[in-house]
Amino acid sequence: MATTEASAPPRKRRFYTQLWFWVIVGILGGIVFGMLAPDAAKGSKWLADGFIQMIKVIVAPVIFCTVVVGIASIGNLARAGGLALKALFYFLVATVVALTLGLLAANVFDVGGGFTGQPSAAALESAAKQVQNGSNADQGGLTGFLLNDLLPTSFLGPFVENEVLRVLVLAILTACSVSLLAAPLRTRVVGSIETIAKVIFGIIKLIMWAAPVAAFGGMAYTVAQFGTQSLGELLKLMGVFWGTCLFFIVAVLGLVSWWAGFNIFKVIRLIKDELLIIVGTSSSESVLPRLLTKLEAAGASKQTVGLVIPTGYSFNLDGTCIYLTLGALFIIHAGGETLPIGLQIGLALLMVLTSKGAAGITGAGLVTLAASLQAFGGEFFTAEAIAVGIALIIGIDRVMSEGRALTNCIGNVVATLAIARWNGELDRERLAAVLDDPSLVDAAMELEHGAGRDAEPVESATSTEPEDKELVESAR
Repeated sequence: MATTEASAPPRKRRFYTQLWFWVIVGILGGIVFGMLAPDAAKGSKWLADGFIQMIKVIVAPVIFCTVVVGIASIGNLARAGGLALKALFYFLVATVVALTLGLLAANVFDVGGGFTGQPSAAALESAAKQVQNGSNADQGGLTGFLLNDLLPTSFLGPFVENEVLRVLVLAILTACSVSLLAAPLRTRVVGSIETIAKVIFGIIKLIMWAAPVAAFGGMAYTVAQFGTQSLGELLKLMGVFWGTCLFFIVAVLGLVSWWAGFNIFKVIRLIKDELLIIVGTSSSESVLPRLLTKLEAAGASKQTVGLVIPTGYSFNLDGTCIYLTLGALFIIHAGGETLPIGLQIGLALLMVLTSKGAAGITGAGLVTLAASLQAFGGEFFTAEAIAVGIALIIGIDRVMSEGRALTNCIGNVVATLAIARWNGELDRERLAAVLDDPSLVDAAMELEHGAGRDAEPVESATSTEPEDKELVESAR
């Protein structure tokens, strides 16, 4: 009897006990509510905003703890530095490719070229706020970027202001300091920080129960707001953007995945729960802790996951990069102007810098676009032209924000697995097994995040206990 139980596969989790199911319910409910009662639905945006605000509270501590543990647990600064350099090189190449694709798509499809409408007064007012935010975020070149966005002004300030880039700098400095400690002391310090991270993950576990409600409110608002936008060029812009993101995922990330020895479509299936949460909340930061657990359980080393994923949230924003160049040329074309190819290349090079730090919070791409245009300057990007251009696309920005967040998320997952493969820190057999059967990571996800608890007890403790023990040990 024991042999039969040991060989019997555990039952699959019931779909209605899993978070992704209730997120879908929230999305569908939001669509129906937005269509039937658009005026009331516009008032439901606070549900999604409140959820994202709670997520933002713990993003900086998660990134700090994860990066410190990821680097310090290596115990060798030279090895950690080599991993970081490989990651930054990958991020730079991906950024250039994404920005170039946005330029090509904007020119090939002439987005904004046939626009004849005018933004509403409400859109202009909202755009003025975005331009003001963009002015405050203006990096002013490399020196301004280093002083205003990268280097901290205090230790606690970046956590209070949720400044991801500065938190990364503090995390790297802290990790280097911990790495120089004697081995026994380093082990105790890393263990303490890892314990703090688990407490933070517990907070996230509680917050994630509100994801379906946030998905309902966010989707209801999006449908109600989008229904008022009937201009064909805006729909064309949205379609070109989503199509370019899809091409980037299938062609570019697909090629990277093929080189690294895995299938991009299987990777997307593995993270489908996280992608659905992003669709509902329009924020990739809401799934950061889940990705950390899932990728480590899928075979990537803790060190690689702990360094690449948090760093990628600031330095590897593929969807945001596509949006920046595409949106900039839309604004130019909609104003009846053209930008010579030389200046387009110059704008793209500037956006290599300005795209950093625009982590996946809803609206960050819009602020970064305004900041990029102001930093570029020139006759095409006066304050008035920027305000009008932002006003034109602000109505559909949330729909495009979802595309940015989804592309950013998939890009960072592929980057983590590819860099782990490049650095020899990927268990390829484990990854192949997980991609063929994503349920193999369920035990780790439930252990860390309480995702998808079964209503029924597991049939066989014998069949799952060894894997659970292995996951617990690896987490330690």
